[in-house]
Amino acid sequence: MDFSAPPATPQRPTPGAFINTPAPGRPGLFRSGSAQQPQQPQQHVAPLPPAAPAPSPIERAARTINDMLAKDARYPDVETYVGQGISGEYDLSTNRAWTPFQKLRTYEIPERIFEQVNQTQMATTMGLFAEINHAWVTIDNQLYLWDYTHPNPELIGYEEQPNTIINVKLVKPRPKVFVDTISHLLVVATSAEIRAIAMECQKGPEGVHGVTLYQTGLTVSVRGIHVGCIAGSAKTGRIFFADGRDSEDIYELNYQNEEKWFQSKCGKTNHVRKSITFPTISWSAPKHEYVQQMAIDDTRNLLYTLSSSSAIRVFHMKTPTTLELVIVRPLAAIRTLCGHLVRQSELLFGPNLRIIGIDPITAPEANQLSLMATTSTGCRIFLSTTSGGFFNDSTAAPNSMQVRHIRFPPPDSQTANQTPSNPLQAYPGSSPVGVHSTNLIKTSDGFRYAPGSFFCFVQKTGDANHLLFMSAPHTGEINQRDITQGPRYKESAQVLPLGGLMQDIGLVTDPFSAANTPQGFGNELAVQFDKPLCEWAIMTHNGIETIRRRRLVDIFAAIIKYGGGPQGVEGDLRQIVKEYGRAECAATSLAVACGQGSDIGPDSRIAKVSDPEVLEYARKAFIDFGGKAQVNENSTVEGLSVDNVRPSPRHDGIATYISRLVRSIWRTPIIKSVTKPTGPVLEPTHKISKLQEIQRALVQLQEFLESNKQFIDGLAGPEALGRVSSRQDEVELQGENRALTSLMVIINNIIEGIAFVLVLFDERLEDILVLLPEDQRLKVRQLTFEGLFSVKEGKDLAKELVKAIVNRNIQKGSNVETVAEALRRKCGSFCSSDDVVIFKAQENLKKATDVGANAERGRILLNDSLRLFEQVAKSLSMENLTAAVDRYVQLEFYAGAIRLALKVAQELDRGNKALSWIKDGQPSPDIRQDSYNKRTACYALVFKVIEAVDHAYNAQGTQHDGVISQITRRKHEAYEQINNSDDEVFQNYLYDWYLQKGWADRLLEINSPFVVDYLRRSSHTDITHADLLCRYYAHYGDFLSAAEVQFHLAQSSFDLKLDRRIEYLSRAKTNASSRITGFSEMGSRNRQSRQELLRNISDHLDIANIQDDILQKMKADVRFMRTEDLLARRKEVLDKLDGAIQPLDDLYHGYADQAGYYDICLLIYHSADYRNLPDVRSTWTNVIDQEHHKALETGHPAPWELVSLKTVEIGHRVNLNENVFPINIVLQLLLQYDIQYYTHDNNRNPQASASGDDLLRSPLTWALDPFIRLSAPFESLVATLESLWYSQEYPFQGRSRRLLVKWIIYAVEQWAEQSRRSGVMFGGTENAIGLADCLRVVLGAGELDRAREEDREWVERGRAVREKVEEVAR
Repeated sequence: MDFSAPPATPQRPTPGAFINTPAPGRPGLFRSGSAQQPQQPQQHVAPLPPAAPAPSPIERAARTINDMLAKDARYPDVETYVGQGISGEYDLSTNRAWTPFQKLRTYEIPERIFEQVNQTQMATTMGLFAEINHAWVTIDNQLYLWDYTHPNPELIGYEEQPNTIINVKLVKPRPKVFVDTISHLLVVATSAEIRAIAMECQKGPEGVHGVTLYQTGLTVSVRGIHVGCIAGSAKTGRIFFADGRDSEDIYELNYQNEEKWFQSKCGKTNHVRKSITFPTISWSAPKHEYVQQMAIDDTRNLLYTLSSSSAIRVFHMKTPTTLELVIVRPLAAIRTLCGHLVRQSELLFGPNLRIIGIDPITAPEANQLSLMATTSTGCRIFLSTTSGGFFNDSTAAPNSMQVRHIRFPPPDSQTANQTPSNPLQAYPGSSPVGVHSTNLIKTSDGFRYAPGSFFCFVQKTGDANHLLFMSAPHTGEINQRDITQGPRYKESAQVLPLGGLMQDIGLVTDPFSAANTPQGFGNELAVQFDKPLCEWAIMTHNGIETIRRRRLVDIFAAIIKYGGGPQGVEGDLRQIVKEYGRAECAATSLAVACGQGSDIGPDSRIAKVSDPEVLEYARKAFIDFGGKAQVNENSTVEGLSVDNVRPSPRHDGIATYISRLVRSIWRTPIIKSVTKPTGPVLEPTHKISKLQEIQRALVQLQEFLESNKQFIDGLAGPEALGRVSSRQDEVELQGENRALTSLMVIINNIIEGIAFVLVLFDERLEDILVLLPEDQRLKVRQLTFEGLFSVKEGKDLAKELVKAIVNRNIQKGSNVETVAEALRRKCGSFCSSDDVVIFKAQENLKKATDVGANAERGRILLNDSLRLFEQVAKSLSMENLTAAVDRYVQLEFYAGAIRLALKVAQELDRGNKALSWIKDGQPSPDIRQDSYNKRTACYALVFKVIEAVDHAYNAQGTQHDGVISQITRRKHEAYEQINNSDDEVFQNYLYDWYLQKGWADRLLEINSPFVVDYLRRSSHTDITHADLLCRYYAHYGDFLSAAEVQFHLAQSSFDLKLDRRIEYLSRAKTNASSRITGFSEMGSRNRQSRQELLRNISDHLDIANIQDDILQKMKADVRFMRTEDLLARRKEVLDKLDGAIQPLDDLYHGYADQAGYYDICLLIYHSADYRNLPDVRSTWTNVIDQEHHKALETGHPAPWELVSLKTVEIGHRVNLNENVFPINIVLQLLLQYDIQYYTHDNNRNPQASASGDDLLRSPLTWALDPFIRLSAPFESLVATLESLWYSQEYPFQGRSRRLLVKWIIYAVEQWAEQSRRSGVMFGGTENAIGLADCLRVVLGAGELDRAREEDREWVERGRAVREKVEEVAR
């Protein structure tokens, strides 16, 4: 069942939206899924990602070089322009400046060869081993070889067999059969046998200069077989030969290094006819078809053969021992295939047509094109092979061969022009194709070499010598092709008469290859400065002529040197601009100006073009034809921005030139591991000479740009801005300047990078790498030149290698200053002047170690190393710093280690960002935190030193009194560095470390404002620090500051219990009350502020004590323990009370008043300065009543005692404050309570209940005793009693008046006793007069009954006290 949604209704295309146009990363015009769900307004817009950081100049330049390398790598593959069809367009020129090839010189055949030829009896053949610069000649049974490049060569002869030599071939041997020094096998085919001779080549800087032949004993009989051709596989070492007389059999020469069962060391195998047959001997039969040529393509494992009847056969080497025939294409079939591309052409369908040569096209050069066949009419037929199956593997056996392209000779109507034809005409029909051309009608031989160089040898009628037609792909036309037009195959060509008949041709240099893939493979422009020129040797019967392929840079130099064509030099240069583009022209002119052009010198050798006129004209061309930067209107960045500027072709030319100089090393590793008999050895990936060549070219480029920068827009400096006429011109100039400056930076980086590599390989790499950590060793092995030149990590790794080199030289005892200075001169960015100083300091440190730390010379060296290290503290890496500190600790140079670490920390953060970050509360994330982390890494080293010096100090033995030991002195020096440091960040970090170690007492020993700032800043968040701050203040006598901190602690939000807060307040009160000597406090705090602080502390202490009273009462209050809910509420209340100090209002209304704690309410009145007497009286009444009932409930025998004690307690707490403790009211309430609940009659029952008529027994004077104990003024007591006497209010009536008389007598007695001790009776005469009057009235009233026993005592006491008063009154 189909659950998919129905198809959506097709929508009309939106104007301007090309929905079906493919484009990478094209955003959809509409949102996906619109057919399945309705569109809804977008609610949230995703935030844009943060902008990428702007690339650095070196990153920008590296990206530019990579772009240029990628551009060169996009050069069209051969199948792009050698497409299905025909072609025949050529630029044929005889102008020596424009010719694509150049004849070098002619080497004569040695006279001794001619002497031997004159003695010939049967046959003579000759040929070339061009790859080893040798030629050969056979004379009957003799073979002679010589180095044709040598002016007086030595003949190497092989004359050790009697049979006539028929063929000779130089091939690569099979691996592991011979020793490694044997590089080639010389296969000599005679009329009777084939011999394999080992050849060892002695190579010099200019190539092979000598060969040595060795007998191998590898011989196989070939009687009855005329060996017409031999071919060898360079990949497998297989050797094939064919019958060149009467069969198409293909034989293989089998050889091995030892005999085996049923197999000799050398044999042959017929891969065409497997059965054993006897050779056919016929005198009258017609001649059979035979093999004329063999060619091997190792990249596809194919063997091609060309028969005498122009049939092409393809064999596949499926395994290392098999050879299978897979394709046969007779000439008739090839003609038929050609007929599909061209209908009528005498060149292809004439009766005398023959195929005279075949040349494989390797897999790296083309995917399907695999073979080029040359006809006797000068046509080139390109054939492609394909194999069946879905996956087309280049090494699979092909089963089809088709004609893909036919290349015709130049038409008869085209004559040699002085300059190339106009390449801007459309390719279809741009010029007539010479399908009937007779220019190459008598071609005898044709050869093709990658990437398309063609050599055609023509025997003109009446000419005894060969005419050589040479052509090569026109790289400019191919690379600059218009993508809207079809593929265009255009060649540059020339004709060269030879001095004889061609005998052989060979490629002297390595086969051409600009890339390992078809795309980019044929880019000859890319390898102009990177690989040797392609060079060929052509042997005629008169000598050996050498020819080289000319580079564009050589053509450019030749145009200037030889004056160009009819249009002059400037016209020819403009022609180059049209054909190759401005950027390529700029790169070429720059290369010529830097001396890269070459030409044939008077001695027929290739020499650099160094003519001043040529170099100057090239310089002008580079400046004049360089173009200008432009603003890219299609850029995504809006407005006139430097990012929108597209640099000039001149910039692209410079970048192209740089990229082509370094292309072979750019992405390759610097080091490679080579396995040798002694084991793996590290060697440079590229030859030292190659690196030096690149460096020299870049140095010339750098000097050229520096000397001409005033003429180059973008390098001319600020004065160039005076020439701009608009804002757009200014922005374009700025963009050009940024781009060119980046290239200048990377040029310098590459020069110094190569210099560093050269220095690196002067040392033994294995010894250097041992000094690096394991992870860095792996990175060094993987480091590429690109990483070294343009990536920060690569440069850092190189600096580590520099340090390792210097350290190794230090270990060897070498003069490190000389080594480091040499490094600095050669590669300053890898070894700066600071690095030199560091190395010198490290050397001094090592010398100090060798001399000994306790020696005077050793201490001098240590101080010198410290001085040097401090000079370059900003450049000192953490690794070097750690190593230096560790060595200093080892040498007991503790003060120096600490000083160095602190100096480096300061240099790492010269802006003091870390301190501002700390003072801002250490927010995170914050960019300043990185500076803090860098500094703390240095401080950690200081802590290591502290631990080391402490350990050394504690480990020393017993010291004599009065003798300061060496370690004690060094410890003092170390701590002096620490304590005298003005680095506040360090001091803060140090104090943190002290506290983590539990060394808080160390802070008390440091008299520094940093300690105060540190503790003050952290005291708000850490109570330990706050406590320590108090101790610090008290330790140094600043008691007022200590009191302030303790006061704030008591008020703080820390999780402190109430008793701790009370403790802080008590200590604060003590400190604030302490007397400070001197006038140190007068500057910032006056006496008034101190008194204010003390008052605030006292007030808060009173409140805290009140809160503590409430807390204690609630803990013991059984009313809160009756139910679970009350218990939970109790816990909540207790937790709140046992914490922060509460306001008085909350304590009163929320706790004391609600809970009925009336005594505490009175304390709250006192603290709040509450003066409402009715409330105070009522509260006192409740206090007395509450204490009385509490005593009764607990069974206390004397409730009055509890009331008395509570009164005394409150009096003490409020200090007899008249607002809370009004004596007249409190005394009256106590007397009323006494009269109400107690009796002083001895006849009453002392155990009577207060609820009945009986009263409790109590001392008569208990109500007055609390006031006397509180030292209450007797004036107030007597006045209150006297007032009650006269007022006669309830309950002071009747019998109670007698009690008042007794209380007055008792009060006056106590007054007399107290005043007697003070020396002034009753406080003075006036008080005595008043007392006398009072006693006279009270005692005279007759309230006391003498008849009663207890009254009689009071009468006597009254009389006695009255006499005392009157005595004083008198």
